[in-house]
Amino acid sequence: MELRPNSTEARDVAYHLHGYTNARAHEENGPLVIDRGDGAHVFDTAGKRYIEGMAGLWSVAVGFNEKRLIDAAHRQMQRLPFYHNFSHRSHRPAIDLAEKLIGMAPVPMSKVFYTNSGSEANDTILKMVWYRSNALGKPEKKKVISRLRGYHGVTIASASMTGLPNNHRSFDLPIDGVLHTICPHYWREGREGESEEAFATRCAEDLEAMIEAEGPETIAAFIAEPVMGAGGVVVPPATYWQKIQGVLSKYDILLIADEVICGFGRTGRMFGCLTYDIRPDIMTMSKQITSSYFPFSAFMLNEKVYAPIADESARIGVLGHGYTAGGHPVGAAVALENLKIIEERDLVANAAERGAELQAGLAEFIDHALVGEARGVGLIGALELVAPDSRAEEFAPGRLGTHMNAIMLRNGLMSRNMMDAMAFCPPLIVTASDVAEILDVTRRTLDDLAGELSR
Repeated sequence: MELRPNSTEARDVAYHLHGYTNARAHEENGPLVIDRGDGAHVFDTAGKRYIEGMAGLWSVAVGFNEKRLIDAAHRQMQRLPFYHNFSHRSHRPAIDLAEKLIGMAPVPMSKVFYTNSGSEANDTILKMVWYRSNALGKPEKKKVISRLRGYHGVTIASASMTGLPNNHRSFDLPIDGVLHTICPHYWREGREGESEEAFATRCAEDLEAMIEAEGPETIAAFIAEPVMGAGGVVVPPATYWQKIQGVLSKYDILLIADEVICGFGRTGRMFGCLTYDIRPDIMTMSKQITSSYFPFSAFMLNEKVYAPIADESARIGVLGHGYTAGGHPVGAAVALENLKIIEERDLVANAAERGAELQAGLAEFIDHALVGEARGVGLIGALELVAPDSRAEEFAPGRLGTHMNAIMLRNGLMSRNMMDAMAFCPPLIVTASDVAEILDVTRRTLDDLAGELSR
């Protein structure tokens, strides 16, 4: 791609370092600049229309031009554009939102703590877990177990809990005390002749063996997404969560449910915890909490977690942690309005109904020569690409996915490949025609890719 001097694309290359991007390749190719949005679609600066099959980054529930969220931000900007929650200060939007979230929680929760991103939330959770262990007189109880291919953010602590190699390479991660157990992907990790439930049992046994080897008295918490997102949309095998929770209960280990992607309707229930009968001690929330119209995140903790933290802050005299913009009044106001829209328009039911159409459509691709597995729940799904049998050695992991992603973009669908898994996560407002468009473009893209490989 030749960049015109002083064009928007050239200025981006000149001044902007991008996340999750090959910086040198970006210098050569430049960005795709998105200019505006309308419902489930976005448009680039040339006016080309794309259906947003990823809701931005798993996150825009109500679409890309919801006036009620814009108006909510404007009203709050006019009334109180900023205030903090340090030193016994507060403001009405933060109070109202905390009350709302506690009322929505799938299990009894005690308090809400505000942060600015999912990464920050999970980073803070780890600090709070350490703080709580010290408060309980158990300074050795500090380790946290995550899962291979799990995704929990990119700060030093949260990236350590993330179980993806590229989030560790050259960053000197993970830090000590963060462990990773087996990824619960039955299609990839299951053994020949092993049933789904037997695989779930093996996952729980793998977790228990790790706990025993490390010493149960040293393990503070287990963190996991109800459905893995960035690790490839991994849906838990049958009985998995029941068996995992049994192990955690046996050893008095806290369960942290990372609902950053699953929360607020994505799985066809308000929370992924409801979909899989998960009873967490701590829940992380971000992304769809404001439909990403404003950077905002939070976590809820139950009384079992909160009480020792509160006692320790009384002993020390202060809880020495917080963020300038944590619980930002504009973000809290947008979140409240966003949750009203999700409830008033019954978007969780829409996610279940349109999700059934999406999952049925993806399942039809399983007969395609380039598809190894179709998986998902609600409005989150994936197709796992496989190379033709005769050419498997030609394709390094991720090559097929990268190629398909480029063709998909050319065909007008925003997706994202995690190695060779193509992800689908459209806004909760999608219509039946939007789902049909996603599936139609996917079908054409698979055929285009197969045609290119045959030449």
